[in-house]
Amino acid sequence: MSEPIKVLYLEDEIAQAEAMKQVLGEAGYNYTHCLTAGEFLQCLEESDYDLLILDWEVPDKTGVEVLEQIRSFYHWNGPILFVTHRDAEQDIVSALEKGADDYMVKPFRRSELEARLTALIRRAGLLDNQQDVEVGPYTISQKHREILLNGQPVSLTTKEYELGLLLMKNVGRLYSRKYLLKNIWGIDSDISTRTVDAHVSSLRRKLSLRASSGYQIKTVYQHGYRLEKLLESEAVA
Repeated sequence: MSEPIKVLYLEDEIAQAEAMKQVLGEAGYNYTHCLTAGEFLQCLEESDYDLLILDWEVPDKTGVEVLEQIRSFYHWNGPILFVTHRDAEQDIVSALEKGADDYMVKPFRRSELEARLTALIRRAGLLDNQQDVEVGPYTISQKHREILLNGQPVSLTTKEYELGLLLMKNVGRLYSRKYLLKNIWGIDSDISTRTVDAHVSSLRRKLSLRASSGYQIKTVYQHGYRLEKLLESEAVA
């Protein structure tokens, strides 16, 4: 890995959390630990992560409720691992049906946990950040840091490229302006959100993100932006 995989971890049991953090740290992961669902979701809004680990029983929400919110509201499409005491078959099936990628029962075995994490990371394509990304008529060349429309390179600024890359690698995921400012511009404040709006507007125009392309950047009131794939009935030739 060129950069450490970033893990966001939800667990309210201190002893369990310390054991997990030791494994993650020694395996070279960059992790953030949260004790509550509220803190966890705030972190997800404000920073970028490659993989999520959830417990089921936390004080303010169930892990499954958090999972549903991650997948349906935030449209986060990265790998999610459940690690919990709940071992009933119906619980495992429920978590997997609602969007978990894997499920482990506590107490976890270190070697098994490491193997499962590696498998999730490999399946998600997180070990190679040089692959081209294909999204409809768009091709993102991560190696050359450019976006092509119908095979033709589009002239973009560095920040426009980074914004386009983020949105196109996460179609359907909602990003707040604060998140974009922090992770693309390095500004940990929401006082310059016009910067985000201006770049989104420019990206829409330069990449022709409208019905004819089959994709659009949707403005979600009081939340931010997400790239959406249009239904065939919504797209025009």
